[in-house]
Amino acid sequence: MNFLRGVMGGPSAGPQPSGADTIQKLCDRVASSTLLDDRRDAVRALKALSKKYRLEVGIQAMEHLVHVLQTDRSDSEIIGYALDTLYNVISNDLEEEEQEENSPKQGDDLGSQFTEIFIKQPENVTLLLTLVEEFDFHVRWPGVKLLTSLLKQQGPQVQQIILVSPMGVSRLMDLLADSREVIRNDGVLLLQQLTKSNAAIQKIVAFENAFERLLDIVTEEGNSDGGIVVEDCLLLLQNLLKNNNSNQNFFKEGSYIQRMKPWFEVGDDNCGWSAQKVTNLHLMLQLVRVLVSPTNPPGATTSCQKAMFHCGLLQQLCTILMATGVPADILTETINTVSEVIRGCQMNQDYFASVNAPSNPPRPAIVVLLMSMVNERQPFVLRCAVLYCFQCFLYKNHKGQGEIVSTLLPSTIDGSSVSAGQLLCGGLFSTDSLSNWCAAVALAHALQENAALKEQLLRVQLATSIGNPPVSLLQQCTNILSQGDKIDRRGSKVQTRVGLLMLLCTWLSNCSIAVTHFLHNPANVPFLTGQIAENLGEEEQLVQGLCALLLGISIYYNDNSLENYRKEKLKQLIEKRIGRENFVEKLGFISKHELYSRAAQKPQPGFSSPEHMMFDHEFTKLVKELEGVISKAIYKSSEEDKKEEEVKKTLEQHDNIVTHYKKVIREQDQELEELKQQVSTLKSQNEQLQVTVTQQVSQIQQHKDQYNLLKVQLGKDTQHHNSHGDTLQVNGIQVEEVSKLREELEDWRNRHEQLQGQLKEKDAVIENLKSLQLETGTEQSSQPSSSGGMEHSAELQKELELLRTQIQLQAAEISKLQAENQKLQAMNTAVDPALGASGAVASRSSEKEGRLLQELGELQSEVKALSEEKVSLQQQLDSSSSTVAILQDEKSKLQQEVAEAKKEQDDLLVLLADQDQKLSALRSKLKDLGMPVEDEDDIESGDQADEDEDGDEEEQD
Repeated sequence: MNFLRGVMGGPSAGPQPSGADTIQKLCDRVASSTLLDDRRDAVRALKALSKKYRLEVGIQAMEHLVHVLQTDRSDSEIIGYALDTLYNVISNDLEEEEQEENSPKQGDDLGSQFTEIFIKQPENVTLLLTLVEEFDFHVRWPGVKLLTSLLKQQGPQVQQIILVSPMGVSRLMDLLADSREVIRNDGVLLLQQLTKSNAAIQKIVAFENAFERLLDIVTEEGNSDGGIVVEDCLLLLQNLLKNNNSNQNFFKEGSYIQRMKPWFEVGDDNCGWSAQKVTNLHLMLQLVRVLVSPTNPPGATTSCQKAMFHCGLLQQLCTILMATGVPADILTETINTVSEVIRGCQMNQDYFASVNAPSNPPRPAIVVLLMSMVNERQPFVLRCAVLYCFQCFLYKNHKGQGEIVSTLLPSTIDGSSVSAGQLLCGGLFSTDSLSNWCAAVALAHALQENAALKEQLLRVQLATSIGNPPVSLLQQCTNILSQGDKIDRRGSKVQTRVGLLMLLCTWLSNCSIAVTHFLHNPANVPFLTGQIAENLGEEEQLVQGLCALLLGISIYYNDNSLENYRKEKLKQLIEKRIGRENFVEKLGFISKHELYSRAAQKPQPGFSSPEHMMFDHEFTKLVKELEGVISKAIYKSSEEDKKEEEVKKTLEQHDNIVTHYKKVIREQDQELEELKQQVSTLKSQNEQLQVTVTQQVSQIQQHKDQYNLLKVQLGKDTQHHNSHGDTLQVNGIQVEEVSKLREELEDWRNRHEQLQGQLKEKDAVIENLKSLQLETGTEQSSQPSSSGGMEHSAELQKELELLRTQIQLQAAEISKLQAENQKLQAMNTAVDPALGASGAVASRSSEKEGRLLQELGELQSEVKALSEEKVSLQQQLDSSSSTVAILQDEKSKLQQEVAEAKKEQDDLLVLLADQDQKLSALRSKLKDLGMPVEDEDDIESGDQADEDEDGDEEEQD
C-alpha cells in the first residue's frame, strides 16, 4: 500500500519514478493482484493518471482494463473506474488547461488509434453493450460516454458491430426511459452518433418507439423554451427522418406531425428571445422542412403537406410569418419552411393566398413579402427566402399564376392599393440589380408552363414618361437590352441583363404569338446577333449564351407569320454574321457555367452572395430542354422545317383528339363510379333483405315445429277418445255407467280447453306472420333491386299456404269433435228418462241416487256450454281464414313490385352493356393513337372475379 500512496501523491523517500514506470507498475498490480481491493486501487490510480499520461496509459493498460471489465463484473466500483479510464484514453474532449497548442490534432490521432485497437476485438463492443444495461449509475453512465466516444472516432465500424449484435440497438433505446436525466440526456447524444448516415439503424431506432419518447422529452422540457436537451432531441429526430422515406412515412402515419403544432405557439410578446430558443425553433423549422423537402418522393411530400394543413401547423407558421418582433434568422427560416409546405399543394397554396398581414388596411401576405424582396435595404438571405416563397406559391398553381398576372392587366388595375404586379414591375426596372433579377425571375415563374398567361401578358402597357405613349412590357424589356444608352445606364450590370434574358426566354418559349411580337421590333434581332458575334470577356460570355438561346427560341417557335423574319431567313442571318458552329458554341456557354450547375441542384436559391445570383432552378430545366433542339434546328433545311411543321400540326390535332377522348373517358369514369356505387348500395340492401328472410324462415320453422307437436298431441287424444266404447244403454242404466259418462265429460272439458289454447296460439302466430310480412313488403317496396327478394316472397308464400292447409285440417278435426259432441248430447237426451226412473226408485230406497241425478243435471248444463263455445271457436276459425286471404292479397302486390324491380335491374344491365361497348371503342381508338391503355383482359378478369363472387353468394343463399 506504501507504493500506491506514493503514486497517489503521498510522502515517499528516494527518487520519484517516471510516469511510464508508475503506469507499468500499476498495470502489473492490476494483472497480478489476487485481492479485489488492490486491483481496485490500482485501476483508480490509472484513472487519475489517464488524462496526463494518455498515451502511456492507452498503450500499457488498455488490455488490462478490458480484462477487468470481463472478470470483475460483480464489483461496480472497479468497473466504473475502468470505464472512466478507457474514456479518458479514447475521448478527445480534453480539458483546456491540460491541452498544448498542438494537442488537438495529436488527440484526434490518438483517439482514433486507440478506438481502432479497442474495436479490433468486436466482443469488446458487445461487452460494453452488456455493461450499459446495468442499472448502477457508476457503471451505466461511464459506459454510455465511452460508447459515444467510440462512435465519434470510428462511427461506421462501431455501427456495424452494434447492428450485428443481438438486440444491440434495443439495449441502447432503453436509455431514453432512464429516470436519471444525466443518463437519459447522454443517451440522446449516443443515439445521435449511432444514427448518423446509417439507414438500417435509423429504421430500427424509429420502430423502437423513438419518436414517441423524443417528442415526450421535448414536451416535458418546454418545447421551444427548453434547454440544450431539446436541441439534442431535435438533432436526433433530424437524423432519423432526413433522407429516410420509410421513417418519414412512419412519422406521418403515427400522427406525430400533429404533435409538432405546439412547438410554434409563440406569444404576442416576442421580445428578448434567448439564444437557445432561437436555436431550438430553428431546428424545429428544419425538421418540418425535412418532411416536405422537394427531394422527397412527391407522394410522401404531398401527404405530409396535407397533414400539416389539417392539423393547423401551416396556419401556425403563417402566424409567425406575420408576427412582429420575430428574430430575422427565425423569420427567414419560417419563410423557407412555409415555402416548402405549400409547394405544389393546391390546397395549401389557396390558403396562403388568403392570409393577410395585420396591417390597416389588411394586405395580402404575398404583397407584404414582395415588398421586402424588392427593398434593397432588407437582408440578402431574407430577400432570397421571399423569392423562394413566391416561386413555391406559383409552382404548379395555374390559379395563382392567373391572379398575379391579372394584377398587371389594364382592366384589373386598382390604383387605391399596391398589387403584386405593380411591385414586380417596380423591381424589374429599379436601379438595384438584385431587385431587377428577383423581379424578373418571379415574373418568369408566373408564366411557367402557362401559354395562355404568356399571351395575356402581352396586353400589359407601361407608362414610361409624361407625354409619351405607353409601351408594352415586352417592348420595355427589349428596349433596356437593345438601346445602347439605356444599357450603359441600367443594363450594364450582368445580373440585370441575365434576369431580363431569362424572363424573355421563358416568355417566348412555346408561345408563337410572343415570338411574333418580339420579332416585330426591328431592333431586337440585330442586337442579339451583335451580342453573339462579339468577342467579349468571360463575364459577358454568359450574356452571349443567353442571347443565343433567345435567338434560338425565336427560330424554333417561329410560325413564319412575319415575312422578313421567317425561320429560313433567320438561319441565313446566323450563318452569315455569326456562323453555325460559333452560335452553338456560344449557346453551350450557359450549361458549362459553374453557377448554372449550382442552380440546377435544388429549387431553393442557395447563393453565398448577391453576385452569385445568376440562374434560377426552373430556368436550368428550360435550358436543358431547349439546348439540344435549338442546335438541331439551326442545321435543318427548309424542307425539314416544313416536314416538322406538318408533324407538329398533326401532333396538335392528335393532342386535341386525345384531350377530347380523355374528357369523354373521364366523364364515363365518373358515370361508372356512380353506377358502381349504386350497385354497391343494392348489394348491401340485398344482404339486409337476405338477413331478414333468414330470420323469418327460422321463425316460421319454429312455428311449424310447434304446430306439428300440437297436432301429434291432438291425434293421441282423438285416438284415446275413439278407444272408449259407447257403453251406455238406454234401458237399465247402472251407477258405473254414470261414472264413466262423468269421466268422459271431464275429458271433453279438458280437450276443449286445450283446443281453445291452441286456437289462441294459432291466432297469435297468424298475427305475427302478418306483421312480419307487412314489414318485409315495406322494405322491398322502398328498395326493389334483388332476385333474393323474389325468392324470399315465393318461399314465404309457400309457408303461408302450408299453414293455411294445416289450419283447414285442424278445422276438419274440430268439426269431427263437434259431431261427437252432438252424439254425446243425443246420448244425454236418451239418458234423461232413464235417469228419471232411476230417481223414482232412489226416492223410495236411497238419497244417494238423488245426488246422482243432481250431478247428471250439472253435467248436462256443462255439455250445453261446451257446445256454445264450439260455435265461437268456429267463428274464430272463419276469421283466421279471412286473415289468410288478406295476407295472400298482400303477397300478390309484393310479387308485382319485385317484378318491376327486376325490370329496372334489366334496364340497368342494358345501360352497362352500352357503356362497355363505348369504352371498348374508345380503347381501340386510343391504341391507334399510340397511347397506353389498360388491358381489357385485366378489366374482364376483374369483372369475372366480381361475377364469380356474386354467384358464390347466390349459391350460399
